[in-house]
This record gives sequence, C-alpha cells and structure tokens, in this order.
Amino acid sequence: MVIVVFHALASAFLYLRDRLLMVCQSPRLADRNFSNDCDTGSGTSQHRHFDNDSGCFRWRTSPRHTIDILKDAFLPILDATNVSELREAAYSSLVQCLPRVERLQVFLKNPVTNETEADGVPLPKRGILWNTIHQSKIRVCPVPPEPDPLLGILQLRPSDPYKVLLLPISSRQSDCSLGIIVGCFKSSDSLSIEEEKCLNVLLKQISVAYFAVRRPQLDTVTDNSRLESLISLCGELHDQDAATLELKVIRYLREQTRAESGFLLLVVPETLELISQVVGNTILPEEVRFHGLWSCFKPALETKQPLFLEHIPQDQRKEVEKIVQMKVENFLCVPVARKGSEDLIALACLVNKCKGEQFSETDIQIVLQCFKYTSTVLASTLAFQNERKLKNQTQALLQVAKKLFTHLDDLTKLLREIMQEARNLTDSERCSVFLLDQDSDELVATVFDGITTNNKEVQSEIRLPKTQGIAGHVATTGTLLNIKDAYSHPLFYRGIDDSTGFRTRNILCFPIKDEDGVVLGVAQLCNKKTGTYFTTFDEDIASAFAVYCCISISHSLMYKKVIDIQTRNSLANELMMFHMKQIPLSEVQELAQEGTPKVTVFHKDFDKFSFPPRAIQESRTPGACQAMFEDLGFTTRWRLKPDTLARFLLMVKKGYRNPPYHNWMHAFSVAHFGYLSIKNLHLTNHLDDIELFALFVSCLCHDIDHRGTTNSFQVKSQSVLAALYSSEGSVMERHHLAQSMCILNTEGSNIFENLSSKEYQQMLDLMKDIILATDVAHHLRIFDLLEDMARDGYDKNDPKCHDLLLCLLMTAADLSDQTKTWDNTKHTAVLIYQEFFSQGDLEKALGESPLEMMDREKACVPDLQISFLDNIAIPVYVVLADLFEEATEVKENVENNRMHWVHKATMLKQYNNSKTMSVQEIIALGEDVSSSKEDATGTEEKMETSQHNGR
Repeated sequence: MVIVVFHALASAFLYLRDRLLMVCQSPRLADRNFSNDCDTGSGTSQHRHFDNDSGCFRWRTSPRHTIDILKDAFLPILDATNVSELREAAYSSLVQCLPRVERLQVFLKNPVTNETEADGVPLPKRGILWNTIHQSKIRVCPVPPEPDPLLGILQLRPSDPYKVLLLPISSRQSDCSLGIIVGCFKSSDSLSIEEEKCLNVLLKQISVAYFAVRRPQLDTVTDNSRLESLISLCGELHDQDAATLELKVIRYLREQTRAESGFLLLVVPETLELISQVVGNTILPEEVRFHGLWSCFKPALETKQPLFLEHIPQDQRKEVEKIVQMKVENFLCVPVARKGSEDLIALACLVNKCKGEQFSETDIQIVLQCFKYTSTVLASTLAFQNERKLKNQTQALLQVAKKLFTHLDDLTKLLREIMQEARNLTDSERCSVFLLDQDSDELVATVFDGITTNNKEVQSEIRLPKTQGIAGHVATTGTLLNIKDAYSHPLFYRGIDDSTGFRTRNILCFPIKDEDGVVLGVAQLCNKKTGTYFTTFDEDIASAFAVYCCISISHSLMYKKVIDIQTRNSLANELMMFHMKQIPLSEVQELAQEGTPKVTVFHKDFDKFSFPPRAIQESRTPGACQAMFEDLGFTTRWRLKPDTLARFLLMVKKGYRNPPYHNWMHAFSVAHFGYLSIKNLHLTNHLDDIELFALFVSCLCHDIDHRGTTNSFQVKSQSVLAALYSSEGSVMERHHLAQSMCILNTEGSNIFENLSSKEYQQMLDLMKDIILATDVAHHLRIFDLLEDMARDGYDKNDPKCHDLLLCLLMTAADLSDQTKTWDNTKHTAVLIYQEFFSQGDLEKALGESPLEMMDREKACVPDLQISFLDNIAIPVYVVLADLFEEATEVKENVENNRMHWVHKATMLKQYNNSKTMSVQEIIALGEDVSSSKEDATGTEEKMETSQHNGR
C-alpha cells in the first residue's frame, strides 16, 4: 500500500512540475480546471480557527488519504499571484499535509526589500531560526531555552510539552534561502518518513511557486518605485543653478543603479569641451574643463554609444580615477543627447557598482529614462546659467570701461589697466599688450607683466617685427588665436621661458581693431588659472573686451595728439618770443645781391680736409654757405632763388642759440665737412643728387635751437621738449627736425619750392632720417651694419647702402672738429666741456648726480677724450677710410689728436691735481713738449690763421 501511495505521489509531482513551469512564465496560466483534473472525489471538510490560548491559527481536518491531501495542498500554491498570497497558501498547504502542527508561522523573503519576514515581522537574526534557515534539511527539535526569539514567535515556554518543526525553504537554482516555516506539535508525537517526504515535496513546490510570483511582483514594484523616484526628482529640479541640479540627478542615478559614485560631463557642442561641476555628493569649488577629443571619453563623443571600463585603454583609466578620486573597478558612461537634436548635452558617468557587480543594459536604460524627462530642464538651466554669466561679464565689462576711460591721459597707465583687467576677466596669469607702429611695421611693448631675465630691470620697450611669432600672426591676420598647448605650436618661441624659468602652457592672443577693422595692437594672455586652456567663453569675452581696448587706446592716442598740439603751441610761443625780431629785409637783400663768391675767396684751402672752418669770421659764414651751395651745383640743379636761399640761411643761423658749443659755428663746421665729403670723396658717383642736397641742408639744420643739454637731461628735467618727443626717442634731434620744417614753411624761406611733390616728400623723409642719425644712440645701433658695408663693399644699387652711407657721412660731419689739427681741436674741447659742465651744474641743482664727464669736480678730460675717440670717433673715420681712400687723411688726424690726449693724461698724472685745474689749464700742460713731439712724428700743420671763432 505504501508503494502505491508514493507511486501516485511521484506521478502527481511530475505532473504539477510541468504545470508550474508554465506558471513561471505566467502565473495566470494555471486555471481552475487543474484542480478538477486532480480531483478524485470529495474529501472531508476543513477549516481554520484562531486559538486564543496560543495566538496562532490552528487547522482541523478529518483523516484523509495521502494523495488527496497532497493534491488539495498544491491547489492554493498554484493560485498564488504574489508573495503575500503564497505565504497564505503555504499555511493552508502545510496544515493539509500535517494537520497536527500548531502555531504555524511562514517567513518568506520580500523580493523588494530582500528581508525575510512573516506578515511584516522580520526574521530574527539569531537563535534557532537563524541557524536553521541556511540549512536544507527539515529539523525537529525541543523547545529552545530562553532567550531564543522563537519562544516569542510561537508563544511557547521552555517547559511546554512541544516539539518545534523547522522547514527551511531553499532555492532550486542556488543555495540561497527563500524563507522558513516554523510550527510545533505535541512532544508525544513524531514525524514519520512518509510525512517528511511529503513535506519535502511541498517545500520544493513552494520554492518553484516563489520564483513564479517573485519576478512580476519585483518588476512591478521596481518600475513603480523607480517611476515614483523619477517623478520626485523632476519635482525637485527647480534650481536655477546647474551644479545643484546635477547633484540631484547624480544622486538619483547612483541610487537607481546602486553605483558608488558618479558625475556628469557637460558637453560644449561647438568645441566638444567637457565640463565637470559635481562629482559624487560634492560640488567642486572650481569647474574642471578639458577637451573631450583629447581624453578617454573620445569614443563616447564620436560614436554616441555607451562606454564601459573595458573600452578604455589601461593607460587612460587614470583620467577617470583622477576625477572621482578613487580606484575604478567598473565604469559606465552614457552619452545623453539634447531633446530633438543629435547634439550631446552631457556624458552621464557611473563608477563602481555595489557588491562588485557589473553595469548592465538595465543601468543604461535607467540613465536614458532619467534624461528623457530631465534633459530639457538641464538644458534650460545651463542656458539660464550662461545668460546669467554673460550678464555678470557684461556688467564687469562696463566697470572695466569705466576704469579704462579714467586713464586716457596716460597711455602707459592705460595699458597697465588693460593688462590687469584682461587677466581678471579671463583668469589668466599674465598679459602683454603690443601696439602696432605703422611707420616701422613693428609691434611695440612698453609695459611689461611678470618677471624679467636674471632679475634685471625691465627694458624700456620691446619691438617685434609685425610678421614674427604669435602676436605677429594675430596682428597680420586680424584673427583671434587660442593655443591650447604653447610648446607644440610652431609660432611659439620658448627661449624667454628657458631664460626666465616661466612655463607657458596655453595662450589666448586677440587683436585690438578700430571700427574700420584696422589693427591697432595685440593683447596676449598666458596660462588659464582655472582650467587647462582658454575656453570659447574666454574668446567671446576677450573679443568684447578688445572693443573697449580699441576705444580707450584710440582716445588716448587722440588725447595725446591734442596735448602735443598744445605743447607745440606753447613751444611756438616761446620761439616767437625768442625770435621776436624778424630777419630784416635789408639783410636778406644785401646777402642776395652780393652775388655768390667763389669758395677760394674765403681761403685757398677752403676745399681741403685740413682747413678749419672756425677760422672764418661768423659774419662771413652765410656768404660761405652760399658759395658752397653754388660750388656743389645745388643752386642751378634745384633752381634756388637768391633771395629765398639768403632768407633760409639767415633764418637757420638765427635759429641757433648761443650755448658754448652747439651754436651756429658748429652747424657751419658740420656743413663744411659735408661739403668737403661731397667734393673730395666724389659722392656724386655713389649717391643721388637729391640725397646729396638733403645731406648738405641737414648738416646746416641738424642742431637748430639746441639748448646745450642732452636728451637724457630733457627727460629728467621733464621739459616741454621731453613731453613732446620723449615717447618717440631722440628728443633733441626730433626738435631740430621740427624747427627745420618750421623754417622751410616760413614764407620766402622754402628752398625746396621748385621740387616736384614726389621730390619734396622724398627730401623731407631724407632730412628726417639724416638728422635723427646724429643721435649717438642711433649710430651705435647701426654701427655693425656700417662695418659690414665697409667689409663687403658699397653697392650703389642697394637702397640700404644709400641710407647707411648718409648716416655715416652725417655722423662724420657732426664729429668733424676731431679731424682738424691739434691747435684747432684742443680749443673745441674747451667749448664742449664748458657746455657739459653747465649741464652738470643744472643736474646738481635738480638733486641729480651728473655723469662723470659732466661733473666739473670729477671729470678727467684727457681720459674722457681718449675714451670718446676710441669708442665713437675713430671707429667712424676708420669705416669712412675703408670705404673711401681719400678719407685716410681724416682718420690719421683723429689718431694724431688721440696721441696728444694721451700725452695730456700722462702729464696730468704727474701733477695729480686734475680736480683743481680747469680744462684750459689741462690743455696748456706741456704744450712745448707736445709741439716737439708733433715735429718728431713729422705731422706739420701750417695754418695761415690761428684765430678760432668759437663762442
């Protein structure tokens, strides 16, 4: 009989298993007909009643056949549609299988919370229940002692005559526990083998049914829970701050995907820059920007497909770890597109799923579902934030404009203000501003930012060719240049970095243009402090800032022109007072009607290098100038009117003041040397007619209105001339040129009146270059070029050779007093040092320390003269002699004069009291010895007149 019963039981179990496989796909596939198929007859009635004594449900049934009991026990389990119903069915099924069990409690795992519970009461995590739930065998044991939680669950005392029945429910797919059923029966009873087998079948049936109802319930609960969370998230996205909004979205994604950390990388569509403002639960103090195509996120940006950790090369994974500041075990990056567009708005990144799990397709769908409802809000918030940022920048620009326009009176201060504000607006380390010099086509920087090489003082200015470097490229093209890696750019010159120790990482260089698009200058920013490079937003703000720069610089330059005009007017008034008396017409007529004498009238050696022009009386010098104009052919070639030439010469003579040295006689001496050079060096074979004409006129005009002081003194004393010309350099030389132009523009004095417009413009340009060449600083700048020309030979067809030769001839003429005999040169030295010492006295009165050569108490004249001859004069005449053999005589005279100064220095050391001796006394030392020395060397100078006209 037992064999038959178990055979029937096994058949029923196999049949029910097949039906339950269908239930696993859909619990509702089981229908009520199933019970009819299994029903073999009516059974005894059964009901459940509540036992007030025990507080548990008790089942009362009549004895029935085992197979009928098993059949009826399966029916409630098959009808269960959720875990709660399955728990009730387990009550019913167990009572039918084992009617004598009392005080039943069924603990099943909640699929949502993963907690094992019975009607909301969690399973205690200690005692006999907790020890048994992880086992797979049915257990019968005595009532446990205090304080086991089972006593409270079954309402038992340790002394009660009961046995405890423990039925653990295990998963068929794994060893994990699904729950446990606990009850009790009289201690006098026992569990038969048949009953135990029946219970095992029932427990397996409950396990199968659990998985059948768990998945739909879990999916429904999870979907509903996620939808509720998403709705709650959307309700919270009311912030106008993108970072706060990102924080909430990241928190939601982390909770739903069970990720340890996460972050959003906002995408700038135009440049594919990535911006991070929030990582995990932290809003970053400064946003992090980097170029997406240069990072490990490049595949996600290009393909717009999810990116997992295995897709990132091993050497690039540190980029993610650097962002999240943790070890990355697994990673998911989901590109999120803007609604209605293919452009990406962000990359949603999740890091390290809990319990070492891997991110799956479900996690991707969670992210996409989230942004399906939040991307619009995120895009709107970002747009609002950008507009707010733009508004703040606009207000900042207005404040910048206010600051800039308060410095229009001082271009240097204005440029410093521009540099400072540019740094502030773009968060950069350094800024340089170059203005374009239209005359020289050079970029000029006069204000500097940062350290200098070897801790030296900053230079007065830096000049760069317009076509050189990054600044030159921007000035030439007029377009902004944003360089993300300076050292990799071909236009960047890293020599300055190497010498200063400064490291240039990135550069933003933008043009400063006027309303017509003409480039006025260039501003160059270095090293973005709050990012790895300058952004497109920096480019926009720089372009807007450039407009204010242009307006302020243009107005500053215009303001300076106005001030210059006022200064010129002031200077003109001064000159008018000085030259109140006009040239009398009678003097002009007298000079013009005398006729032009021959140069030999003034001296038979007038056209020789050895002749000293200071030997001619000052009153006769205008006539001598007329004679030189005539002898050189200028009068005829350029159709000079006698009265115009006479008035011009008298005006030039009157334009000179009376300092000891730089007076009219100096100008006459310089013009005489120019005349000698044209005649004796045969310059007509080397220079054009108009160049020779310009050279001779420039010699006459080169020191008009000289004040007997140097350029540096004009600047130190803040004179009117310095205010007018110091920004251009060569203060006095520019003043001499300006006064020459004034004379030429005076009615009846323009000796260039018969030149064509082209020749007239060329003449003025030549005079400017030649007169400015008298600045010693200019001469020293070009001296290497002069030596090169002397070595390589003069090329008449090369315009540069023409320019260099004119400058050389002008300098040689300006120093020509050193080319005369010692008797003439020594007296000129007295005049020079008289003028120098006068300036030194003025500097002392101003509280300045004069140079040694201008300090009468410190100057050692012989040593100073030797130094001057060695460093300035002799090199000039050596180059001249190399170019023209006829100039050898001039060079030898200068070298002979140096020998005299060496002798004076030797004599002076014997007296050892140079500080108490005047220049005249120093020159008079050992004159007899000097004369005998001159005779011994065979250098004899015979002059018919020794009268020198030096005032």
